[in-house]
Amino acid sequence: MPDDALIHDPKGGMPRLRAIMRRLRDPDTGCPWDIEQDFASIAPYTIEEAYEVADAIERADWSELQGELGDLLFQSVFHAQIAEDRGLFDFDDVANTIADKMVARHPHVFGDDSRDKSVAQQTRDWETVKAAERAAKAQTGVLDGVAVGLPALLRAMKLQKRAARVGFDWPETAQVLDKIVEEAAELTEAAADLPQDKIEEEMGDLLFVMANLARHLKVDPEQALRRANAKFVRRFSRIEALLSETGRRPEHSTLAEMDALWDRAKAEERDGPA
Repeated sequence: MPDDALIHDPKGGMPRLRAIMRRLRDPDTGCPWDIEQDFASIAPYTIEEAYEVADAIERADWSELQGELGDLLFQSVFHAQIAEDRGLFDFDDVANTIADKMVARHPHVFGDDSRDKSVAQQTRDWETVKAAERAAKAQTGVLDGVAVGLPALLRAMKLQKRAARVGFDWPETAQVLDKIVEEAAELTEAAADLPQDKIEEEMGDLLFVMANLARHLKVDPEQALRRANAKFVRRFSRIEALLSETGRRPEHSTLAEMDALWDRAKAEERDGPA
């Protein structure tokens, strides 16, 4: 087969990866699992790989990042091959589309516009170009084009940013904090005697306002929650280690004891081990 030498060439780069994908999807000689996949079945893996890239960056594990970026790139190649098999488009079309978009969105780099602009002005220009692109797609509503499949917290931020551009926003952070208090009270009332679907609705309202607070404070809520998750894992692992020194596990301890060990773990992080 003509691709054999390329497939086994350790320096084959992008052409090698695409040849491997073609072979995996070959209806006669490919992998049965890869052959039966479609866009929908692969999409969850694509999302997972994007998060694993973010995780490697968070941990500053650059060798791991190399591998995770490869995994994410493979997802793009996989989707493009499915599209090519269906006669929709191919990988070159994907690459050319994003290249055209980057050139169009950066006239100050690739065109005649001046580069003598602030970052804020460049951001406004970027949004103007994107708005024109949405209009060309007949996406005339302010919230049109915000992908439904985004993680809910990220989509909440994007929806709020879009609404804020047309003035639908609290002018002061204090007003967002007041709304959080209001939504928390409504959740407390719902939890006391309302059905589960109403509790879920009120919980969603509170989370939505929390995302809005993050936006007002210029905090990335995904990043903040990832850091909080990492902190929880770190401190709970310390509780397990301290209990292990006495031959016990968390399920053999009491909440009061674990609470005290949690406080000790916090103090150690602040002051260093005693």
